[in-house]
Amino acid sequence: MATSPGKYADFEGLRERAVTLRRQGYSLRQIRDELQVHNKETLQRLVEGEPPPEWTKRPRAKDDLRERARELRKQGWTYNQIQAELGCSKSSVSLWVRDLPHPEPKCTPEEQRERMNAGLARLQAERDRKREESKQAAAAAIGEMSDRDLFIAGVALYWAEGTKDKAHARRERVTFVNSDPTMIRLFLAWLDLLEVERDRIKYHVMIHETADVTAAEQYWMDVAQAEAAAFGKTTLKRHNPRTVRKNTGDAYRGCLVLTVQQSADLYRRIEGSWYGIVGAATAPDLRNRT
Repeated sequence: MATSPGKYADFEGLRERAVTLRRQGYSLRQIRDELQVHNKETLQRLVEGEPPPEWTKRPRAKDDLRERARELRKQGWTYNQIQAELGCSKSSVSLWVRDLPHPEPKCTPEEQRERMNAGLARLQAERDRKREESKQAAAAAIGEMSDRDLFIAGVALYWAEGTKDKAHARRERVTFVNSDPTMIRLFLAWLDLLEVERDRIKYHVMIHETADVTAAEQYWMDVAQAEAAAFGKTTLKRHNPRTVRKNTGDAYRGCLVLTVQQSADLYRRIEGSWYGIVGAATAPDLRNRT
């Protein structure tokens, strides 16, 4: 509750003492404690008209920044430019200069769009450069592969992409399907490591009927470095007109299916090796990895 000046019997005497203290450099808190006047309204009336001492005023560093920001804004600088120049927050710049008129644009809307597009292009180019640097560094870190490295990679590759034996459908045959030529080449290199003769490998292409089937067949022959005699009849996928396909264009070449004949023993070796990898990788003591 506010306290009226009348509560103090000698208000004018208090005011005279308060003014004297104020002129001696006392703060409001110091005057309050000295005179034991704890009502804020009364305390303000006691020193009314007397400026606070300099030492109680807030630092003026921000005032200097504010004045500089206003000067730059009047010169046509944008918020971002002022922020970068003064090293302050954008919200502070907005608070300091929002009463000033917006600077006149220095270029036409078309020129602004061109500059924006050029900036986006530079940004994208820099991202692409960093992305490519990251990929190249990762590729270089692999170095040379040992036979063991290739063997483990091939087993994992097959278990991810190859057909598997099921209790309800016995399929102990090595069949690998993929649309990525690098996966096909790696799998063939793995088969070479295991000394699987190339004449035991049969191929056929799976592709949508609307694609260039002949070009796709030749493409996969080149990837596999195989003759046409090793390729069986191409499987054509019928096109559903209600489906919007994204795998179209010249880059679409369907999938290549590789089947190794007489491969039951090879399949069992793959499966056993896979679970050996899993066991070694998930052992309680990871130092026991082989």
